[in-house]
Amino acid sequence: MTPPDLPVAEALPALREALRAGSNAVLIAPPGAGKTTLVPLVLKDEPWAENARILVLEPRRVAARAAARRMAEMVGESAPGGTIGLATRLDRAFSDRTRVEVVTEGLLVRRLQSDPGLEGVAAVLFDEAHERNIDTDLAMALCLDLQRALRPELRLLAMSATLDGGAFAGLLGDAPVIESLGRAYPVTVQSRARDLKDARDLPEAMAGTIREALREHPGDVLAFLPGWGEIRRTQDRLTGLDALVVPLHGELPPAEQDIALNPAADGRRKVVLATSIAETSLTVPGVRIVVDGGFRRAPRLDPASGLSRLVTVRISRAAAEQRAGRAGRTAPGVAIRLWTEALHRGLPLADRPEMLEAELSALVLDVAGWGASLGDLAFLDPPPAGAVKAAQALLRDLDALDGDGRITATGRRMARLGTHPRLARMLVAAADEGERALAADLAALLEERDPIRDREAPSDVHLRLDLLHGADRADADRATIHRIRRASALHRRRLGVHGQTHPDGDAGALLAAGFPDRIAAKRGAMDGAFRLASGQGARLPATDPLAKSALLAVADLALQGTEARIRMAAPLDRAVLEARFPERLRREEGAAFDARAGAVLARRRLMFGPLVLEEAPLAQADPAAVAAALAAAAAERGLRDLNWTDAARQTQARIAWMRKAEGEAWPDVSDAALAASVQGWLAPQILGRTKLSELGALDVTALLRDALPWDRQRALDTALPPRLALPGGRTAAIDYAREIPTLEARAQHLFGLAGLPPLAGGRVPVQVALLSPAGRPIAVTGDLAGFWKGSWAEVRKEMRGRYPKHPWPEDPIAAG
Repeated sequence: MTPPDLPVAEALPALREALRAGSNAVLIAPPGAGKTTLVPLVLKDEPWAENARILVLEPRRVAARAAARRMAEMVGESAPGGTIGLATRLDRAFSDRTRVEVVTEGLLVRRLQSDPGLEGVAAVLFDEAHERNIDTDLAMALCLDLQRALRPELRLLAMSATLDGGAFAGLLGDAPVIESLGRAYPVTVQSRARDLKDARDLPEAMAGTIREALREHPGDVLAFLPGWGEIRRTQDRLTGLDALVVPLHGELPPAEQDIALNPAADGRRKVVLATSIAETSLTVPGVRIVVDGGFRRAPRLDPASGLSRLVTVRISRAAAEQRAGRAGRTAPGVAIRLWTEALHRGLPLADRPEMLEAELSALVLDVAGWGASLGDLAFLDPPPAGAVKAAQALLRDLDALDGDGRITATGRRMARLGTHPRLARMLVAAADEGERALAADLAALLEERDPIRDREAPSDVHLRLDLLHGADRADADRATIHRIRRASALHRRRLGVHGQTHPDGDAGALLAAGFPDRIAAKRGAMDGAFRLASGQGARLPATDPLAKSALLAVADLALQGTEARIRMAAPLDRAVLEARFPERLRREEGAAFDARAGAVLARRRLMFGPLVLEEAPLAQADPAAVAAALAAAAAERGLRDLNWTDAARQTQARIAWMRKAEGEAWPDVSDAALAASVQGWLAPQILGRTKLSELGALDVTALLRDALPWDRQRALDTALPPRLALPGGRTAAIDYAREIPTLEARAQHLFGLAGLPPLAGGRVPVQVALLSPAGRPIAVTGDLAGFWKGSWAEVRKEMRGRYPKHPWPEDPIAAG
């Protein structure tokens, strides 16, 4: 085809040459240059692409639809489905004639799992690769692995306006970097004099700025807001404006998206209120004014739900530049930033890759399904080890990985569903069509925010499910319910469930499958107190209808200090738990510490993880097990129930000094180490005892010494004696618990002592504190001989005046 007059056309000869000479390349072109639409159309006619498809990966559905429609127009077709194809979560349009297929990132990963050879695909183009979404990074890593192992002829092209060309070129095997300068008009950037106090003030500030901008500048307005909620509130504040005000975000139906992406039919000026989907790829015609709110939604792990949620964060400087550039596509424009220049200087240079921020269980599952380890794949930023370890633990808990980290049959079914592994596990647990419909509703509900706006609403998940099927509440969020219904319909299609099938089954059992760590058992007699299978405490208000339940499957929590408030849950029947998780149940007989009794009690228990499902007294228990449980309880309480006399602390300090002097041949007797090793030194000494109060009778000094072999006990007393002999037959204790072991004695008792004997052959320091006749310190020295010869004269002069009846000789050594 003959390339239309788009700025990127100047770079096409170099790009064609690079991809004829090698398999990979990097293309950098500014927004509006035409790279998204023109490059795939040109490359499909290359010899290496003959009779094959080119896949164009778009991070967002709106951009994917717009790109496919624009390319279809450019080849003379009315809509995608012919030469140009489209595949998103909600759209499918392609045929045997399709040569260029625009797909969203998640679908490309799914396709790679089902068709690991990408048969019939000549090239994969990663558009807006700079956004660094997890699915984009993973898809690129899998394509590189495929290229290396099976398809060396597969072309890979990374495209962006702000790409780190050198880093991506290195990832793609030192691929050539082609740059297009493009054509852009100047954009004047304006900043506010003061920053917003709170992001919640954004709709009001945005509406006021838009009204002012329309009065002062020509052209249409593109306003950037973090999400649909802020868009709706801003739109409400723009009523009566002499302009067409339209939203643009990913949840809009396609027809409404088209209104934003096309000129106003009546010729009026237009105000497009958009999320960050309008930063790149999309062209909004007529825009000469950009108003940037400075925020975006970014995925972060939500500990309350165990899923990734979108949170509101500040944009980076790179994103701000991208947004500002949208005002200079067709004519000079203006970009108005709703923050100060000072705040702008403090923004990060670029957004952090999602790989470094989000929860990674879906990534780990996909890599396991690919048959590789993370170390086998090439990532621009390797997944953080801690996040990977947590993801692997969760996937094992969900039966998706085996003990060796290999994907299971259940895991493969989960990976095909294209949703978070927790929700996928819930979906595959459904037994029949009615339960699959219920699982689809639950998955959609948990992907979205709570449709009940009242934060104090009852926790029963059935109240939310009923809203999807005709029930009504004054505090229900209609927009959220609409989105949940759409998502549920998608899950139903994936599960092969008829759209009108009524949900039926046990919501608690399904939630337990996806959230096994959130199974909660009632704790004690108090209504609303629960313990989760993860070990964490959780609560419901005593007035909540579920507060008296023996078992719950918890879907959503609000973290509050060390405990959590249960926000959404379903009752769970114990018989269901036993039937669904037989391998996680265990019966045990033994002893356990009861904090209320302060004693170890013998019990027969049915356990689910740390949860006690059933408990009964046991007539007898193994004395060793009782001692072990009592020792463990003492350790949890920091060993404070033992009688720590001064002699015990001195023995502990002496052993610690020997360990410092001679190394690990001597045991670690710090409080932390003793607590960690109670089963070795304490448990054998408390056989027959059952109560913490009985531990006070133990001789801790003897326990510490008994932990040493006999020869070590002798060496301790020789090297670090508890007391030191003084002239005149007296002795004085050495305090080993100080920073430096210290002997305290009245000065008169030290007369005749020429120096301090070495401790542990000189390997342990020692000092002496000389006391006045009244017992007050008058000097501290580690060199007694030097003290007698030097500082003693001044001390003697002062002490003779204060204590004239006591001897203060000039030569204390001779005086002894």
